[in-house]
Amino acid sequence: MKVAIIFGSKSDTEKMKGAANALKEFGIEYKAYILSAHRVPEKLTEVINKINLDCDCIIAGAGLAAHLPGVIASQTVLPVIGVPINAAVGGMDALLSIVQMPKSIPVATVGINNSYNAGMLAVEILSLKYPEIKEKLIQFRKDMKEKFIKDNNEGVEL
Repeated sequence: MKVAIIFGSKSDTEKMKGAANALKEFGIEYKAYILSAHRVPEKLTEVINKINLDCDCIIAGAGLAAHLPGVIASQTVLPVIGVPINAAVGGMDALLSIVQMPKSIPVATVGINNSYNAGMLAVEILSLKYPEIKEKLIQFRKDMKEKFIKDNNEGVEL
């Protein structure tokens, strides 16, 4: 397993599927967990200890107080990518909670409900270590640019 996806509630499953989809596009192995920093902190720590042994990156989604990504980051030196989930206040509460980590315990943070970008950031992180992923990422970007130009080359009708 190269990436762990952790989120705090079963109700967040649909919002976190984007991360899995991005990883699948690149053939990256992952495992997903539903764990709460507040309801099952001991189980969270147990899983983090296992993840530390065979994982390269963690994606963590959380809403409301959104402590999950920060708690995970406090227990590992692996890169943690936080996904703020809109559960209240348009997701701004979660965004600010995740992005405002204390000095020396960072959590990379993507946009509200944007787990796909979390997956893509994980791909970029892994591309530093795995040349085959880097090659796929370079091709992905090339294909994306070509498709954009093809789709928009003739202008658009308004």
